[in-house]
Amino acid sequence: MQLKSQVVMKIVILDGYTANPGDLSWQALEEIGSLTVYDRTKPDETVARAKDAEVVLTNKVLMRRQEIEQLPCLKYIGVLATGYNMVDLEAAHERGIVVTNVPAYSTESVAQMVFSHLLTVTNRTEHYAVQNRAGKWTESPDFSYSDTLLTELADKTFGIVGLGNIGQRVAAIAHAFAMHVVAYTSKSADQLPPYIGKRTLDELLAESDVLSMHCPLTPNTQHLINRETLRKMKSTAILINTGRGPLVNDQDVADALNGNRLRAFCADVLTQEPPMADNPLLKCENAYITPHIAWASCEARVRLLNVAIGNVRAFAQGKPQNVV
Repeated sequence: MQLKSQVVMKIVILDGYTANPGDLSWQALEEIGSLTVYDRTKPDETVARAKDAEVVLTNKVLMRRQEIEQLPCLKYIGVLATGYNMVDLEAAHERGIVVTNVPAYSTESVAQMVFSHLLTVTNRTEHYAVQNRAGKWTESPDFSYSDTLLTELADKTFGIVGLGNIGQRVAAIAHAFAMHVVAYTSKSADQLPPYIGKRTLDELLAESDVLSMHCPLTPNTQHLINRETLRKMKSTAILINTGRGPLVNDQDVADALNGNRLRAFCADVLTQEPPMADNPLLKCENAYITPHIAWASCEARVRLLNVAIGNVRAFAQGKPQNVV
């Protein structure tokens, strides 16, 4: 009797480097199928690299209609992130292609980054570490040396735009700092914990000493923070964006900083990534920008890979999970 050869599923990762620069392992995927991992893929390389694959994993490489239509073997697209705007869902669904994402893997890491940014502004620990290496404290005539404003968070008002998983976690941490927490959210007041006050957008802008962005990017929220909304904020306010870059207008925020109409802008995301060299925020003294790393703690990336691999395994077993 002739045995049928087992068909091995072909799996291609188009941009695996950011999720796994080499400190983690893709081995569990190799146990599911034949795996090829590319650190990065240019737009004109996507089709050639994925042409025979049944399973494609992508973080930021676009899977548009034009790519999907040229991939006849494709049955599954796994997004190595929570957001899935890089995939044309309509085109995928027309073909019966399953699309999955990895929800809520980075909640703790992003919330931690929010307060890392905030404390950078209020306590200036990095600034003073640099000053001390330069001998400033050694040269001080007093036992205590300071040359910046230091701010206590207790009793300040922390405003949040959007109360998804990350927004809610940020709210809980702000509450632990003894801050007054208010939010602009689609949730009704009776759905909120007692320490979060529901506000209109104008009320939130006017009241917040710290304003943190955690809403999805939609046509209604693009450039939600702009010249007009910035004018409604306190000139002493600190604006934080760890959500999506286009939630704020870069030039308008830069103008507010340069005009002393905003104390500080902290961001882990920008409208274009990597940013152009002439992005006005990069030269603002009171802009504190990190290069889209809030999600990238080792612990968060381990969760990301575990869920992403679990998604592929579930698909291979005919029981897809985290489908979008």
